[in-house]
Amino acid sequence: MRCPFCSHHESKVVDSRPTDEGQAVRRRRECMACAKRFTTYEKIDEIPLIVVKKNGNREPYDKNKILNGVIKSCEKRPVSLQDIEKLVDGIEKQLYNTMEREITTEFIGNLVIDKIKELDEVAYVRFASVYREFKDINTFMDEVKKILNEKSG
Repeated sequence: MRCPFCSHHESKVVDSRPTDEGQAVRRRRECMACAKRFTTYEKIDEIPLIVVKKNGNREPYDKNKILNGVIKSCEKRPVSLQDIEKLVDGIEKQLYNTMEREITTEFIGNLVIDKIKELDEVAYVRFASVYREFKDINTFMDEVKKILNEKSG
């Protein structure tokens, strides 16, 4: 690691600790030439995810799109932001664990649908109505009936 003060290439680590919930390591270093200390951060180089849209277009994965969709679905529901963030973090972890570089919006949407159903049934129906593009009230009612049947069966 090059010293930011004298550009010497050798330094020693004097302290290491995890940051960002274990997602990175903060290291305090001391230059072997000038003895000044500086901080570096080390984190895993993640595989970039590309989202394949329904029309075939491709764009970089954006966690905030999922987060905003789930927040809208949970509007005026007794669901904390912490629970929403936990749900979205879990979805993101599943996406990266697939080890695929390209993921379809359909795959992502189905993951969200499955997870949001466990979080809040009203939020689930709201999300499903947008995601599955309900065309009329009958399609909406069919989805609600499925939920009711699952609860009673």
